[in-house]
Amino acid sequence: MEETVYIKIDNITLEGKLGVPENARGIVIFSHGSGSSKLSPRNNYVAQKLRQNGFATLLFDLLTREEDLDYMNRFNTDLLAKRLEYVTKWVQENESTKNLPIVYFGASTGAASALYAAAELKNGIKTVVSRGGRPDLAEEALGNIEVPVLLIVGGNDHIVINLNKKAMEKIKSKKELRIIPGASHLFEEPGKLDEVTELCIKWLKQELKV
Repeated sequence: MEETVYIKIDNITLEGKLGVPENARGIVIFSHGSGSSKLSPRNNYVAQKLRQNGFATLLFDLLTREEDLDYMNRFNTDLLAKRLEYVTKWVQENESTKNLPIVYFGASTGAASALYAAAELKNGIKTVVSRGGRPDLAEEALGNIEVPVLLIVGGNDHIVINLNKKAMEKIKSKKELRIIPGASHLFEEPGKLDEVTELCIKWLKQELKV
């Protein structure tokens, strides 16, 4: 079951959806891609599967409605990473989540802000998972990441595969690139999002030792 939460950052308030199953193993904070939101059907599907496997989830809007009207804000990685850091602090102080290990799940351009924030927060984050991500947009931060990183890319997403391979060379921490055959950038083909979820859950159990 999910609840709507409101996260205050200075003079703005971000709205989110928090779901905490009983005896949660950890919490996965979602960082959406450009133009997406907490309503993203793909991220909500993954989040539902994660909760069924004992992981709490937080999906939230990185931008307010007014900020999202400015198209360039969607690609302001510095701003989005700072928002993610503030939200992470909220999770660390919130009564129902403060004792849970924290994971970032970044989709598309949202993976860049997740990687930037992970590089800044160091071991405050346990691991980062990227789905069809653009880690190249976080190029300056890649060498400073200290936590394990899982990159998942669709086999038909050739440009993004190459970008992920180049990013892999710059990440010094534990890393893995998994390519899902027959999947496009959005993993819209039947069963492909389930494959993403299975890889993610296996990785989280491994890295969180749960």
